[in-house]
Amino acid sequence: MSVPLHLEPAAPPEGPPAAGPAGAAGAQAPETDEERAARRARGLSPSRAADFARCPLLYRFRVLDRLPEAPTEAAVRGTLVHAVLDRLFDLPAPQRTVEAARALVAPEWRALREREPRVAALFPAADTDDGPERADAASDEAADEAADEAADEAGLQRWLASAGRLLERWFDLEDPTRLEPSGRELWVEAPLEDGPVLRGIVDRVDETAGGDLRVVDYKTGRAPSEAFESAALFQLRFYALALWRSRGVVPRVLQLVYLGSGEVLRVSPDEDDLRATERKVRALWEAIEQARRDGDWRPNPGRACRWCDHKARCPAFGGTPPPLPLLPVPPVPPVTAAAPSGPGAPERVG
Repeated sequence: MSVPLHLEPAAPPEGPPAAGPAGAAGAQAPETDEERAARRARGLSPSRAADFARCPLLYRFRVLDRLPEAPTEAAVRGTLVHAVLDRLFDLPAPQRTVEAARALVAPEWRALREREPRVAALFPAADTDDGPERADAASDEAADEAADEAADEAGLQRWLASAGRLLERWFDLEDPTRLEPSGRELWVEAPLEDGPVLRGIVDRVDETAGGDLRVVDYKTGRAPSEAFESAALFQLRFYALALWRSRGVVPRVLQLVYLGSGEVLRVSPDEDDLRATERKVRALWEAIEQARRDGDWRPNPGRACRWCDHKARCPAFGGTPPPLPLLPVPPVPPVTAAAPSGPGAPERVG
């Protein structure tokens, strides 16, 4: 299953931009490196929670060391598809068509390369301006470069087409002409008293006139088997917990849209579900804090190690981690949580 890549020098940040959330009143002083590190250390996203549950050392590499990771075609395709689905809702409802989505793929790819130049390394010889000149040069080197460019360009076009197919499948699952999201790429944040600050970015939030919320997350991979549904839904339950604690509203529906297999997984949480999620998050956070206090970030070798960028640094594979960075971790400020307002098994469609 592919996971959208939030392209940064290392892992996704565990906090909002230094300027603060959109709409914040008044100018704010620039954030210092120490303040940024401390904020990141207190925050917890569902991705980083899953990292720690899978491998504490991976969590350390991504959150504390901020080690870079190479982009992959699957991950960057996820980022591209998410960008197109977001931009599509900028159009008037009648114009949200398959053709419009396809037309957004190429410009969103160019915009992604401009924001994150390192993704161009996936197809290094494609889209160059001096290709014809090299091809005309009478040298073996120029011929080799022209062949590399042609191969990369063909690979790029196949990759863009694969993104287009995922978008086409989305139209079989949802009708964007009938949707007016109240939030897209929505930053959510909720501090838990004596615990972490829950943070993350929700792909889409739909809201009825009566205030009922549907939280939607797009996945460009295939739906998991029923045995792994609970793990897949943890991310949405995490977001639902953050929304409940920050707004006092339990989302009516959590919805995972799997574009790789054309399936939709839905669940309707209740307060008991979210309290159970909070207990799980608090237990994970206590384990993270214990590892931080002890400096004990143990690897947990498994099948996922085959795709890990950090094997050369991992003791399980004969590597040596870099020295632990010294990060200030201030105590969590007092929290006044929103008063809670006021089930079901997952439903699979497709």
